Amino acid sequence: MPPMPRKRPSAKSASRAAALSAARAARGSSPAPPTVPGSWLAAAVGLAVVAAAACAWATLCLLFWQGSWQLLYHPTAAVTRTPASVGLPFGAVGFAATEAGDTQLKGWWIPAAPGARYSRITALYLHGSDGNLVDTVDALARLHEAGVNVLAFDYRGYGQSKFARPSEARWREDAESALRYLTATRHIAANSIVVMGRDLGANLALQVAAAHPELAGVVLQAPREEPVNVYFRDPRARLVPAHLLVHDRYDMNAPAAKLRIPSLWFYWTPKPGPGAENDEPEVFKMVTAPRMLAWLPTTGVVETYYQDALSRWLDGLPGPR
Repeated sequence: MPPMPRKRPSAKSASRAAALSAARAARGSSPAPPTVPGSWLAAAVGLAVVAAAACAWATLCLLFWQGSWQLLYHPTAAVTRTPASVGLPFGAVGFAATEAGDTQLKGWWIPAAPGARYSRITALYLHGSDGNLVDTVDALARLHEAGVNVLAFDYRGYGQSKFARPSEARWREDAESALRYLTATRHIAANSIVVMGRDLGANLALQVAAAHPELAGVVLQAPREEPVNVYFRDPRARLVPAHLLVHDRYDMNAPAAKLRIPSLWFYWTPKPGPGAENDEPEVFKMVTAPRMLAWLPTTGVVETYYQDALSRWLDGLPGPR
């Protein structure tokens, strides 16, 4: 039987087959998709890790800069006690007004009793880094008993004074404002003003006294040696450039060497034995102006020692009394 004749493909089928064949050929001749070298990928991952670490470190620096002040300063806001609690007459004062007329610093003016022995002397009292004026009432009562006028105030960030993050620079500005208040507003002669400070306030008082040789004198009660070490001993300080982020220094050596007015130094510790001059604080030895060192016992009649030393020192001041 003769073979069946093959059916010739139609023109349409032929065209479709040709198109499929051309597409296969085109796919076979197209270049392979690009690939990323492994070294490039590793470099990109490394850069991302470094960038993340840098951001984390920068954040840590920022947090340390913003919060490190709390290692040295411990202010409180509530004023729960006044000189009236110990029977002292006083007046609330405000000064260092802003352009809007708001007073930034609040304090107490405690006048000397009529006929007091040193009623021509005014003590500018600078408290320490903890608490606020509430914690100074007993100390102010001792000064009133000695017979001087007293101005005590809270730095910004303390008590009822305007809130601001405490710092050495701000403390110095506030102390200068207090001096201007005494001399410009109350018209008290500079040579009848004695700056008194305790704890970190004593470090500040030394700076103020060194910058104002026109003052009558300065009394330092237990000044702190190297107080800013609390910043640099903090474990977080090892992870950041703490010495660049913290600007407080409270250096005592430079102002002590520059001091030109009489000074009285109180230390709450038993007096050393023979050869006591060798046990004098190093910063005290740097003072060339008239100076007096008083060791106060940690127990017993401290008030008697304090009042006696303060009276003897005030008697020796060259200014008006």
